[in-house]
Amino acid sequence: MDKWKTSLTERISYGLSDAADNLVFQMMTTYLLFFYTDVFGLTANEVAILFVVARTADVFESLIIGVMIDNTHSKWGKSRPFFLWYSFPYVVFAILTFVTPNFLPHSGKLIWAYVTYLGLGFFYTAVNLPITSILPTMTNNEQETTLLGVIRQFFGSSVQIIVAVFTIPLVNLFGHGDQEKGFLGTIILFGIISLFLILNTFFHVRERYTNKEISHQPISEVWKMLKQNKPWIVISIVIFLYWLTTSIKNQTTIYYFKYVIHDENLVSIANSFTFTALIGVVAIYFVSAKLGKKNTMLLGIVTAFIGQLIITFAAYTTNLPILFAGIFINCIGGGFIIGLVSIMIADTIRYGTAMGIQAEGVLASTDDFGVNLGLGLGGLITAESLQISGYVSNKAQTATTISAINLNYALIPLILYVIMFLILLGYNEKKIIQAIK
Repeated sequence: MDKWKTSLTERISYGLSDAADNLVFQMMTTYLLFFYTDVFGLTANEVAILFVVARTADVFESLIIGVMIDNTHSKWGKSRPFFLWYSFPYVVFAILTFVTPNFLPHSGKLIWAYVTYLGLGFFYTAVNLPITSILPTMTNNEQETTLLGVIRQFFGSSVQIIVAVFTIPLVNLFGHGDQEKGFLGTIILFGIISLFLILNTFFHVRERYTNKEISHQPISEVWKMLKQNKPWIVISIVIFLYWLTTSIKNQTTIYYFKYVIHDENLVSIANSFTFTALIGVVAIYFVSAKLGKKNTMLLGIVTAFIGQLIITFAAYTTNLPILFAGIFINCIGGGFIIGLVSIMIADTIRYGTAMGIQAEGVLASTDDFGVNLGLGLGGLITAESLQISGYVSNKAQTATTISAINLNYALIPLILYVIMFLILLGYNEKKIIQAIK
């Protein structure tokens, strides 16, 4: 048996790490803008500025955590101990973010939002980035790396679907009409589950494959080599564009159904169609074996574009059956894209090692860097467009605001998929394969 081969328990535990993070992450990306404007009591402009500040901080935090990982030398390894050290503060700040401190004046509530959301961003990076950085150290078998990446995304996508579908019903269940209590009860439930899953990952995964001869290089050398790692640069840009697209669309979904369709309860039904992402995720293992990872991701982008094209037509005609069909197709493509991200980053890390640089933390930080930058810019675009269009929470919206909602929900993601496709064409997969053989 290959000495790097992972056990079934280890594979499941690794996959559950992404499930744990997504319990909170999906709440943050899909419902936090709505929570801040319609429940917490901030203006769209205040939220836009908060998102920009938080995501800008997170961009630097990703690099900081990456450097911390590369300079950690514990008995548990480099990445693994981060699951133990930061899981509890991560969950605490997740819960605090959804607390509405009505005993404070508006300025105090705004400060509360900044402190809790910035803290959540830091600790999210601290428990999420190690999921990517630990992957190339678990096995040196390319096929097994793909399998682990697929398992990770299968669990991660499954939880995204659970959160997307059940959040509003849980808010109604816990709140009994009071959304403040409802959102708080929901995040407490998700947070407790997340804590146990992250700790489970710490206890069951192992780091096996590291090149100790090149594992202590200064950051100046790492940066010099990163400039030559063009596949890493390309996939970093693709990750950013994917999360920019996802952020804009997801955060607009509840506004679209509340103010255009006039039934926010349909959000759960619409989000239930996202289960088809699992089709794309599972198919990666088989399709990439024939087409290669780059072509498989390109296929995913094309599929997502077709689905988004259908969504665009349906959004402007308010045709729900066609809209749901578009979501169905779009999510299959999204499953291909997001499922390949950590796998292709692992390949660029190995490519960097072949070039003489081992920096799992810094190279893996591109995942969280792209997520944070995409979410930040996406939140800014969404919130500012609402502010500029004259959005007023819990009121009938003007035609200008409805147009802004449709633009964010339909047209902007459509354009971003095209840009994503063109950027990925520059990913040289053959060069990576030759270097790591």
